[in-house]
Amino acid sequence: MVRAVPAARDAMPHALRTALLNLRDLLLTAGPFLALALLGLVVAYRVLDPTPPRKVVLATGAAQGAYAAFGERYRQALAAHGIEVELRATQGAAENLQLLRDAGSGVDLAFVQGGADASLSARRDEDEPDGLVSLGSLFHEPVWLFYREDSAQRLRRKPVLESLSQLPGWRLNIGAPGSGVPNLVRKILEANRIDAAALTLLQEPSTPAVVKLLDGEIDALVFASAPEAPLVQMLLQTPGIRLYDFVQAEAYSRRFTFISPVLLPRGVVDLARDLPPRNVRLIAPTASLVAREGTHPALIQLFVQAARTIHGDAGWFQRKGDFPSTANTEWPLAKEAERFYRNGPPFLQRYLPFWIANLADRMWLVLLSLVAILIPLSKVVPPLYEFRVRSRIFRWYAQLRGIEDAVGQRGADELLAELDVLDARAERIPVPLSYADELYALRSHIQLVRQRLRGEPADRGVTGAAAPADTPA
Repeated sequence: MVRAVPAARDAMPHALRTALLNLRDLLLTAGPFLALALLGLVVAYRVLDPTPPRKVVLATGAAQGAYAAFGERYRQALAAHGIEVELRATQGAAENLQLLRDAGSGVDLAFVQGGADASLSARRDEDEPDGLVSLGSLFHEPVWLFYREDSAQRLRRKPVLESLSQLPGWRLNIGAPGSGVPNLVRKILEANRIDAAALTLLQEPSTPAVVKLLDGEIDALVFASAPEAPLVQMLLQTPGIRLYDFVQAEAYSRRFTFISPVLLPRGVVDLARDLPPRNVRLIAPTASLVAREGTHPALIQLFVQAARTIHGDAGWFQRKGDFPSTANTEWPLAKEAERFYRNGPPFLQRYLPFWIANLADRMWLVLLSLVAILIPLSKVVPPLYEFRVRSRIFRWYAQLRGIEDAVGQRGADELLAELDVLDARAERIPVPLSYADELYALRSHIQLVRQRLRGEPADRGVTGAAAPADTPA
C-alpha cells in the first residue's frame, strides 16, 4: 500500500505528458491546414469587404421639400439596421449631382431629378462614364406652376393662365441655383420659343418664393416636387392660387425623354371641397436615387429595400407597386439594385438579422471554395498524424538493431545494461491507447533480444511477434 502511492503520483504526470504530446502532434499536423483556411478567409474578407460602413451621407434637398421628407424616412429605415444616415441639405438635384461627382464632398447617395443634368447627352455616352449608378426611379416629380389669379387678371384680363406663351411680362421664380428646376424651365421655355429676357426670372429657394407669391411680390413660381411636399399641399389649398394645366403634357413627353405625362385627378387633394375642381394635366420628370459607383453593395441593397417600403404604395400619380422601378433610369443600374429587382431581397435576409445574413450572403461562395480545396488536402492529415505518433516508437528500433548487431562483438553484460535502459525508456513512451499495440510490440522485441543475450529459449509469444512492416532498417 505504501509503494502504490508513488506509482499513482507518477501516473498523473505521465498521463498529462501523453495528452500534451498528442495535442502537439495534432496541432503540428492539422495546423498548416487550419492556417491555410484562416488565411483564405482573411484574404476573402479583405477583398469582398462584406461589412458595410456604419455611416452614409445622403444628399437631399431644400428644407420642407419632398427630398428632405423622404430622406428622413430613409434615415429611420436604415437606423433599424444600425446604419447612421447623415442627411445633407442642398438646393436640389443639380447640386446633388455636383456633390456626387466631387470625391471630396463625402456624399455617397443623393436624390436626383430627371433632366436636371445639363450635360445629360454627353454623359449618356458609354465611353465617358461619370462613376455614378442608379438605384432605380422612385417617384414622379411633377412640375408645379402655381400662379396668382389676380396677376393673371391684371396681365391677361382673365384669372386663368391658358398657355405658357402668355408668360412674357410675368415675374416668375424658377428655383434656386443648384436645384434641377432652372435647367428644366429653360428647356421648357425654349421649346415654347419664349425669350427668357421677356420675363423677370427670379431664383429664390422654394420657401422664400412661396412667401413672396402669397405676398404678391411675384406672379408665379415653378418647382418640381412630389405631391407629398408640404409646400405643394399648402398651395393646392390656398385661395387665390391656381395650378397651371399643362394641356400639352403628351407633347412634352414626346419631346423630352425624361418627362412623363401625369394627371392630377379632380378632388384628390380634398374630396369635400372638390380640390382641384377639375382634372389637371402635369408633366413629371422621375426622381431617382443615385449613388457613387464605389458605394458598398450592402448599403445599396438596404437603400433599395427601403425604397420599396417608402415608395411602393399607391399615390396620386402611381399605383401600388409601380415604384421603385428600373424604368427611366438615366444612369446604369447598380448590380445589387438589379439583383434586388430581379430576385427580391436575399433569401437569408428574410429570416436572419441583416448583418449575419449579409456576411453569409457575401462569403458563402468563398467558404464553399475553401471547403472544396481543403477537403482533398485534409485526407493527408490522418496519415501524417499516425506517422508522427508511430515515429515515437519506431525511432527506438534503430538502437535495438544496434544492440542486436553488437552481439558477439561486445560484452553481454554491457549490452544487457543498454537493453535495460532502452526498455525503461520504452516504458515511458507517451502514445495514445489506440497505438499501444505498437509500443507493446517494441517491448516484446526488446525482450526477445534480452533472451538471446542470456542464452535463454525464446517465449512462444515473443518469438511469434514480428517487427512492424515499416520498422526502420
